[in-house]
Amino acid sequence: MPGAIVQLILFIGVTGLGIYLFAKAVYHRYSYVKLGQPVNLGGQLKKRIGPFLIEVFGQTKLLKDTKSGIMHLVIFYGFIILQFGAIDIIVKGLSGHPLPIPGYEAFGLLQEITVAAILLAMGYAAYRRYGEKIKRLKKGWKPSLVVFFICGLMLSVLFTLGFDRIREGLEASALAPVSSLIASAFGWLSPGSAVVLYGICWWLHLVILLSFLVYVPQSKHFHLITAPLNIMLKRQEPAGRLRRLDLEDEEAESLGLSKIEDLTQKQMLDLYACVECGRCTNACPASSTGKMLSPMHLIVKLRDHLTEKGAAVTGKSPWVPAFVFGEGSAHAMKASEHQPGAWSGSGTTDIGPTMNAQKQSWVQTDKKPEDMELVGDVMTEEEIWSCTTCRNCEDQCPVANEHVDKIIDLRRQLVLMQGSMPHDGQRAMQNIERQGNPWGISRNDRVKWVQEMDQQGQQCVPTVQENPDFEVLLFVGSMGSYDNRSRKIMRSLVRLMNQAQVNFAILGNEEKNSGDTPRRLGNEFLFQQLCEENIKIFRKYGVRQIVTACPHTYNTLKNEYPEFGFEAQVLHHSELLDQLVRERKLIPSHEVKERITYHDSCYLGRYNNVYNQPRNVLKAIPGVELVEMERSRENGMCCGAGGGMMWMEETAGKRVNLARTEQALEVKPAVISSACPYCLTMIEDGTKMKEVEETVKARDIAELLEESVFGASAQVPGSAVS
Repeated sequence: MPGAIVQLILFIGVTGLGIYLFAKAVYHRYSYVKLGQPVNLGGQLKKRIGPFLIEVFGQTKLLKDTKSGIMHLVIFYGFIILQFGAIDIIVKGLSGHPLPIPGYEAFGLLQEITVAAILLAMGYAAYRRYGEKIKRLKKGWKPSLVVFFICGLMLSVLFTLGFDRIREGLEASALAPVSSLIASAFGWLSPGSAVVLYGICWWLHLVILLSFLVYVPQSKHFHLITAPLNIMLKRQEPAGRLRRLDLEDEEAESLGLSKIEDLTQKQMLDLYACVECGRCTNACPASSTGKMLSPMHLIVKLRDHLTEKGAAVTGKSPWVPAFVFGEGSAHAMKASEHQPGAWSGSGTTDIGPTMNAQKQSWVQTDKKPEDMELVGDVMTEEEIWSCTTCRNCEDQCPVANEHVDKIIDLRRQLVLMQGSMPHDGQRAMQNIERQGNPWGISRNDRVKWVQEMDQQGQQCVPTVQENPDFEVLLFVGSMGSYDNRSRKIMRSLVRLMNQAQVNFAILGNEEKNSGDTPRRLGNEFLFQQLCEENIKIFRKYGVRQIVTACPHTYNTLKNEYPEFGFEAQVLHHSELLDQLVRERKLIPSHEVKERITYHDSCYLGRYNNVYNQPRNVLKAIPGVELVEMERSRENGMCCGAGGGMMWMEETAGKRVNLARTEQALEVKPAVISSACPYCLTMIEDGTKMKEVEETVKARDIAELLEESVFGASAQVPGSAVS
């Protein structure tokens, strides 16, 4: 009896200490997050609860990688089941009696099966990291510590149950297979020895459990707590809408992201939700082609900096107990010494060079965290300007982290506050500001392509003045107006719209750049100026429905203009053509005998979930054999032109468009189709780099549909690829 009281007192003391240290570590990190900007998440609990339950309990994002997803599913649900077993072990160790659970033996069987399944899952986890050597997974003692914790915890459960059977003199049972096996192996022990070993294993189980509890908030495994919260609070507005800056706020100290405190509290929660699984980096076109940017390291470096600066500002140590972990020093980038440099990867894509460069560059420094700059000390300009804003990182992230908005905010700081931008991007900005297009061609030439059609006796394209009763505004965009290749797409689209008797018009020389490029390059001032000017023109002519062939323009008009007071029905030309074919207003009757693979535009697909419509158009064309690339639809790889990269040269690693073209060529197509002028340009350049442009053509869906509707011999001059 006295021994039981002593054990209870020790249990209360040890458990109380563990819970206290856990709460202290969580509270300290909470105090760091409070340094961020308050954010109004707008409630919407009913709207959030469904996706939350699906993602958390369905593990849908994790199952994108089937093997890894199943492994995590076993561990996730295994720990939920084992919580009841842990309570049972603790109660039995303290009182000598198990929990009064109906069907207790079946409950015990479930516990043992679950423990065995978790051990197998952890063995597979270790194999993936060190056997398969998957490049996105970090190596070393820190990433492996959780394996030892979980395996130690599981083994302590089994040995506690095994020695319990010996001390109680229980016979082997099929309902307790593992513990019976352990009991048989140690059957030579005396009852007294079994009691001692049972006590040791019982305490070992408790200490490991509490140690793991204290370790969790001080490691990447904080995601066990923060990830569900992060998923619950994830954005509800369209994925393609960037945060609006209040440019008239005279009290604003800076625009964009200059210091870690400029992040919102929700963005800081992102940092602590990160699992460091590397799925984002594995999908990133910049990381995959040897650029310095790695979305995972972006989050991890910001998290480290937040923890280090938060500790310095609040005076609350991130390490609990501090004497065990040590205070350590701050970290900073030394990227200039470890650039990936020229392409040194293997295969079509390879994240290895980027992963190695990031690991070697994030080093301890003598600088104080409060004196460090985000751009320069935490992130390099090269990383910031490598992003194509494709959102593949966000689509792959199992904890709903948002990477792109942080990169755009860093760009805003560079552009608006420091006047820093790569020369090519700066030139494009100046041209847009002066002439309304990235090339700097005269504003008055925006409608020149229409005049050329008129001169060739082709169907006219009315302006809003010539057709004031128009129903649909065709927003041509800079690519369709000035780029020779994109003009061919526009001619095909116009011919199809006329055939279907769509009552449309264009703005002509009154049309301006949509502002997508300036906004993605961080020039929020120019974007808002263009946005206001365009909205004024739209209202002038009573625009209610817009069609555009550019996914970037489509996303901007559809998702970002409403925040500035203009709403209209915005269609991408793939949506319009799909609708016209379904309504039999366009009848593709001529065969196009081609093996075609379709490349998904990021701003059409991941940003706006338009995947089926362009494929429907291609499937409606007789003779077409549609084949999918390995990376397609949600998992499709960027062409490399998004985020303003269309106007800037890649200076490191392999060209993204070359890698994407190689992926397309793997399915041996005769045509690589797209529904984006940027993508088509990049893919066409890729076929030239691979020297297959004579045998593999890059064509827009409108061009292919035009050929099927009118026949190859009936195509108008300049409307198809020569």
